[in-house]
Amino acid sequence: MTARPAAADDEGPEPAAARLTGRSVTGERRLSATLTEVTLDDGRVVMVKRGPEPRAVRAEAAGLRWLAEAGAVRIPAVHGHDRLRLVTDLVPPGRPSAGAATRFSRDLAALHAAGAPAFGSPPPGGPEEAYIGLAPLRNAPGDDWPSWYAEHRVLPYLRRAVDDGTLRPAEAAVIERALERLPGPAGPAEPPARLHGDLWNGNVLWSADGEVWLIDPAAHGGHRETDLAMLHLFGCPHLDRVLDGYQDAAPLADGWRDRIGLHQLFPLLVHTVLFGRGYADRAVAAARSATS
Repeated sequence: MTARPAAADDEGPEPAAARLTGRSVTGERRLSATLTEVTLDDGRVVMVKRGPEPRAVRAEAAGLRWLAEAGAVRIPAVHGHDRLRLVTDLVPPGRPSAGAATRFSRDLAALHAAGAPAFGSPPPGGPEEAYIGLAPLRNAPGDDWPSWYAEHRVLPYLRRAVDDGTLRPAEAAVIERALERLPGPAGPAEPPARLHGDLWNGNVLWSADGEVWLIDPAAHGGHRETDLAMLHLFGCPHLDRVLDGYQDAAPLADGWRDRIGLHQLFPLLVHTVLFGRGYADRAVAAARSATS
């Protein structure tokens, strides 16, 4: 279903769900200021999410569809979106299991192998000026991953963190030196992978159907080690099984563990800008690990 215009930005989740699905609504359950479970008249329950601004909603809808098109990882179906709301299938919660982790590892490898036109390429129909969570994200295509990553991911947030005073100039210099050493620390060149792009534990849902589903992407063409580094950043149930299964399905280049810090630089700088000094030390440590 394509985007439909909203009646008004202050429209509630029930009328938005009815308009975007074409069904009557029989109930709702507010989960947070931005998330609402809405029950439709046919018994289905959908999730209505309010985004921070129109480009973020458009980017998320396009990203979900692009990831689903790969036929690999399980992705909630998109029923519609407008300027500020996105309606998707609800993923019933379950418990993490070793079997689901192993299957997810293979599915994630298949998702990455589906590829992308270029590093930084947005999903079809997605905006170039997109979002990762509440942070702006520019999807500008590039020819090689190291220079693209430095220019369009790390440096914009490094500059903003310094300008905001949350990263000291001496700390920024450590990160700049790590970027100056590229492409060496990036390892062997790889083709663009189809990335989820924000693969932290909160976006990995262990469902009641015994499988793993992914939500809230910042999808783009990138390096497949970036998604794996995000899983490391905040932890993930059965992470060792996910990594072992991934290696069996699509072995990573030698030295990939030494490159985790390099791939974590961007999300750590995003967190530094959004949440303050608590993440600055981790960003600097990640830069040092990338050049050690």
